[in-house]
Amino acid sequence: MALPLLKVVIVDDHAIFRAGLHAGLGPTVQVVGEAGTVEEAVPLIRAQDPDVVLLDVHLPDGGGDAVIAPVHAERPGVRFLALSVSDAPEDVLATIRSGARGYVTKSITPEELVAAIHRVANGDAVFSPWLAGFVLDAFTGRSASPEPAARIDPELDSLTAREQEVLLLIARGYTYKDIAARLHLSVKTIETHVSNVLRKLQLTNRNELTRWAAQRRMI
Repeated sequence: MALPLLKVVIVDDHAIFRAGLHAGLGPTVQVVGEAGTVEEAVPLIRAQDPDVVLLDVHLPDGGGDAVIAPVHAERPGVRFLALSVSDAPEDVLATIRSGARGYVTKSITPEELVAAIHRVANGDAVFSPWLAGFVLDAFTGRSASPEPAARIDPELDSLTAREQEVLLLIARGYTYKDIAARLHLSVKTIETHVSNVLRKLQLTNRNELTRWAAQRRMI
C-alpha cells in the first residue's frame, strides 16, 4: 500500500543539515517549512499545521520543549519527532514529557527516518533502539531515579549544549573530523569545544573524558 504524502516542518539550527534533510526525505514527505530557532519555529508550525515536526532538541534560544509546549495545546494533531545528536537521558525524557511522540538520533538512515516520520504521524511512539528501554522504565516507574530528567550534575551543567554534544561524541570515539562533519562545523571549532570541555571538567585528555562520561552512564 502506498504511503500517504505527509507535511513536515524541519526545526534545526544548521542550515546545511536542513538542506540535506530536505533533499533526502523522498517523495512521501513534503517539507513545508524550516526554522533554526524557537522564535522562528513556533509561529511557522502554527501557520503550516504540519503532520510532523522534525525537531532538534538544542536550539540557540531554547530547548525542544520550548517549541513543543506552546504548539501542543493549540495544534494537538501536530506530531513531534525529535532528531538530535544527543541521546542523553535528560534530553530524551524532557522532550518526551513535553509531548514529543518519538526521539531518534542523527545517525539514523534516511530510509529509517522516513519510516519513523510515517509511524509518528500514525500515532506510534518511535525511538532509536538503545533509547527505548530507559524511556519505558522511566514512564512505568522502574527507573532507579524517579525523576531522571531533573537530575542535577553541576559539572555537566557547566557545559553549553554544544559542548555536551561534542563531549558525547568524543567519549564514543569519534575523531575531530568525524564530529565536525556530523555537526556541520569546522575541525578548528571542534578542537576549541573539546579544549573548553576539558578545562571546565578539569580533565587532561580524551581518555579521561571517556571515563568521566562512562561513570555518568552517558555512553
